Amino acid sequence: MKPAIWPASIALIAAYMTLPARAELGGDIQSIQADRLRMQATRTDASAGSDYTVHEMRMPSGTVVREYAGANGKVFAVTWEGPAQPKLDQLLGPYFDQYSEAAQEVPAGQRQAMIRQPGFVLQSSGHMRTFSGKAYLPDLLPQGVAAEDLQ
Repeated sequence: MKPAIWPASIALIAAYMTLPARAELGGDIQSIQADRLRMQATRTDASAGSDYTVHEMRMPSGTVVREYAGANGKVFAVTWEGPAQPKLDQLLGPYFDQYSEAAQEVPAGQRQAMIRQPGFVLQSSGHMRTFSGKAYLPDLLPQGVAAEDLQ
């Protein structure tokens, strides 16, 4: 390898190694900052419950996304509300395929969806400029936290 190529190779390897993990449903809490950057959102709040932390972000569209992380460091729920639907493939991560398959069974024109599968639940509703929803992993909900607590 020519000496001039070394700096470029090192830079490429360093960039690859620092690619952020996704703060997706079931993902690791340390990646929430990377998710915020990907959404170009501003952090508006991080509050702690007794067994979990809520990280709230506001997207440029005005949509608020909340990611709930348990004491074990795993994201067990995500919620959203606002004028634009967030990128669900980003928020749902490996559960997006389950959502996509189940969403095909929702009748066209229906404004609400309820998907309840083993280990994955998603509720969403919306129409132009008013979207809301939540997705969570029932098996990862901290003890004493109910789905209704996820706002």
